[in-house]
Parts: sequence; C-alpha cells; structure tokens
Amino acid sequence: MTTKTPSNLPESAPESMAPSPARRRLLYAGVAGAAALGGAGLAWWKFQPHAMEAGAEQALWGMEFEKPDGGAVVLKAFAGKPLLLNFWATWCPPCVEELPMLNAFYREHAAKGWQVLGLAIDQPSAVRKFLARIPLEFPVGLAGLGGTDLGRSLGNLTGGLPFTVVLGGVGRVLHRKMGQVTPQDLQLWASLR
Repeated sequence: MTTKTPSNLPESAPESMAPSPARRRLLYAGVAGAAALGGAGLAWWKFQPHAMEAGAEQALWGMEFEKPDGGAVVLKAFAGKPLLLNFWATWCPPCVEELPMLNAFYREHAAKGWQVLGLAIDQPSAVRKFLARIPLEFPVGLAGLGGTDLGRSLGNLTGGLPFTVVLGGVGRVLHRKMGQVTPQDLQLWASLR
C-alpha cells in the first residue's frame, strides 16, 4: 500500500525554506532588541522614585541626626523654607561628584531662603575624614543605616545613592530624584517653592 502525500504539503522541506543567514541575523537582532528594551524598562523602573509611605513627610520633620563635629541636626529647624535633602555616602562616586555642585547651589540660593542638608549613609569616621578633605558649607547629618530606611519611606525602594528629595516651604515633597543631580535639576528646583 502506498500513501500519497497531499499535493499542498511537500514530503520534506526544501533547503530554500530554511532561514537565510540574513534572516537569522534579523531574527537575532529582533530578539536582542526586545531583551534590551525589557532591560531598559526594568532599569527605568528600578531608578524611579516610587510611592512614599503614608506619613513619611510628617515623620521626617520629627527626626534628628548627629552632626559629624558634634551636636545634632534637627529637621524641625528646617521647616518653613524650601529644603534640598540629599542622601549620600563617601564610597559612592556619583555622590562625591555632585557634592561641590550642591554646595555651590547652597551658596547661591541660601540668601533666597533655600536650605540644603546632606544625610550621610555611612560610617561617622569616614564622613569626618571626607569632610576634613572636602568641607561643605551646608549641614550634614550622620544618618547611618537608618537613613536608608528613611530614603525607602520617601520612595527610594532600592536604597540606591545618591537620592535627593526637594521639599517646599510648607514641608511637602515637591520632587525626588534617584541618581546624580544635574545643573538642569538644580535650575528647575530653584524655581520651586
């Protein structure tokens, strides 16, 4: 008995049906492009500030941190004027790179009511050594690991640094940024109140 193959189906796929090298490259490029887009989307999500915890703004104003040279930074003392709150560490290259720019912002805008506070997520001894080499005009608080929790409550779920929060004169968060601050960010923030 002989079986007959339907006329619309070939008995075996001819070589001409195999994808050409050009088609394979195109297919690989499409797969690689989709993977890159997926990775970019994940990175974008990871580096975006997320929703703040309920009550985080109010809790912030009740906090105080030890200063590197003694005494305390009391957040209540900053109420009533705009505040740029920067979470940083001595071991974080983008943090260290942006500090002179934040210092210049403070110098330029302090007379206009702006305040800057750096919260160091670091060992006190490392912060003291760093500030002895590179002094800052704005106050610095030693936040330690508690600063990471504070940052998370303000929407920095990954705990990445640097993380900057801009608060208006009425104490509300106006802007948050994951990653290094740019001159354009500072220019935009200077117009906020």
